[in-house]
Amino acid sequence: MQKLKLGSKDLAKENIQKLSTIFPNVVKEGKVDFELLKQILSDYLIDGCKERYGLNWVGKKESILKANTSLNKTLRPVVEKSVDFENTKNLYIEGDNFEALKIIQESYLNSIKMIYIDPPYNTGKDFIYKDNFTKNKAEYEEEIEAIDEQGVKLYKNTDSNGRFHSDWLSMMYERLLIARDLLKEDGVIFISIDDNEVHNLRHICDEIFGEGNFVAQFVWRKRTGANDAKKFVSNDHEYILCYSKQDSFSLRGIEKDFSNYKNPDNDPRGEWAVDNLTCNKTASERPNLFYDIVDPKTGIVYKCNPNRVWAYEKSRMNQLISEGKIIFPKNPNGTPMYKRHKSEVKSSFKPISSLLGDFLNANSTKQLRNIIGGQYFDHPKSIDLIKILLKQSTSKSDIILDFFSGSATTAHAVMELNAEDGGDRQFIMVQIPEIIDEKSEAYKAGYKTICDIGRERIIRAAEKLRMENEELRIDMGFRYFRIDTSNFKESKDISEIDQNNLFEDVDNIKPDRNELDLLFEVILNLGLKLTLNIKTKEILNKKVYFVENNLLIACFDSNVDENLAKELAKFKPQKIVLKDNSFKTDNDKINFEETLKELSPESDIWVV
Repeated sequence: MQKLKLGSKDLAKENIQKLSTIFPNVVKEGKVDFELLKQILSDYLIDGCKERYGLNWVGKKESILKANTSLNKTLRPVVEKSVDFENTKNLYIEGDNFEALKIIQESYLNSIKMIYIDPPYNTGKDFIYKDNFTKNKAEYEEEIEAIDEQGVKLYKNTDSNGRFHSDWLSMMYERLLIARDLLKEDGVIFISIDDNEVHNLRHICDEIFGEGNFVAQFVWRKRTGANDAKKFVSNDHEYILCYSKQDSFSLRGIEKDFSNYKNPDNDPRGEWAVDNLTCNKTASERPNLFYDIVDPKTGIVYKCNPNRVWAYEKSRMNQLISEGKIIFPKNPNGTPMYKRHKSEVKSSFKPISSLLGDFLNANSTKQLRNIIGGQYFDHPKSIDLIKILLKQSTSKSDIILDFFSGSATTAHAVMELNAEDGGDRQFIMVQIPEIIDEKSEAYKAGYKTICDIGRERIIRAAEKLRMENEELRIDMGFRYFRIDTSNFKESKDISEIDQNNLFEDVDNIKPDRNELDLLFEVILNLGLKLTLNIKTKEILNKKVYFVENNLLIACFDSNVDENLAKELAKFKPQKIVLKDNSFKTDNDKINFEETLKELSPESDIWVV
């Protein structure tokens, strides 16, 4: 019977284990001999004391360490804030996004097709989420009176901070390190950013995702008529950086318009359109493409333009003329054209090059105001902008993650696109519960945190979609989770145990936690997804949870014996989880395990 390990994955330990299989001589007592490793890789590894190209800042190593360190936290389900909890495949996670990424890391490893984030732009007015920065307050940071719902203080990264750029880079770096692991092999990430940090963001993304996996830096217009009074430069655009996990990824492209393809002459080859017969080369550059052509029906000679020669060599041109692929004008001074048939078009899509268009902040604010009834959120992103990104990168059954969720535009866009094409894309939204200013209109309207606004937006957007189409059958619910400490008490060191607290840890579950809390922590620590179907049954007066039929069976009741093992074995579960102190006696624990081994030998048994 195995003891279930709690907390997020210890990546450093896992990487050391991988290293030991390749170079067993460099790992001794669980520690890496880096000097020996350098010597072994001396032909490839640049010596650490030499200068090399790259972006470094104060706190970078700490970010890497933090991303690799295990986190003893979990997600607690909040059923009363959820919508269609039993059936939905969507998630809304309330809490710090770094912690959320760590918690779901194993369950959603290589599972996310698209990540979109709109992080703080580091303008000097942004909140930097809570972090383990160990800098001197007087020298490095300005603490402000802002807290999240759990009372954890947030920090404002002002340009008077001695580590203004470093703090922002550290915050982004550690989150993107984990985010990359969540992407599928053909996954992609889109990051909204402006001029303040776009250059630094390119550097860290090149490092994390690889320079070869840079796809594009899109430009889109956010407003009109803006200008800097000092320099008279219009600041009306922002960027979206796009990186893939592997260089084999490509965007879908923009669908071509075939409305001009007709067949007025009943050509047996099908519909066709007129296309250019010349290319952008001169006679001196391509002399083999500089020649006269003759209409065989009229004998009219058409001269070649020396500044823009024909697209085909003479022999190929003669063949096209004989095939009726060249359209000759009646005017001798006109230019022959190419008859391109629809069947010749290699792709129905053309490359996407720019996102400049009607994605203005004013329109996005109006969209949100119309949904939630007031202007309660500053600078939301455009639904249409996010939908373009979804169309370019996802299929109908993909998972989309946004861990700077804000007003939940991404969730709204996912639901709208599913309504349009019948898809069942799933969303995961993550947002820290930053408390709203009591003087604001949002607070007066009843919204206490940013999460309240995002949650309400999803609910109201779903209602609007149903009103527009009563027969709509797409998933518009979500399971709501809140980040919290583990549901299980930490084991005391033997030196801390005395007569007064001897029996405190007989039950290792915290008193304010319920069975659903325990079940989801088990699901996470087994690396299972949070949206699996859950059913309950009463068996021998015990409450038993069935996750995705027989994928996982869990029971947290007490006084368990081998009779329950006999009943559970009938379902041939892949995994069984019970509390370590669930059994009546030690003999019952042994008998339970032996009975299951005999009746359902494929079942893995775990205790917490």
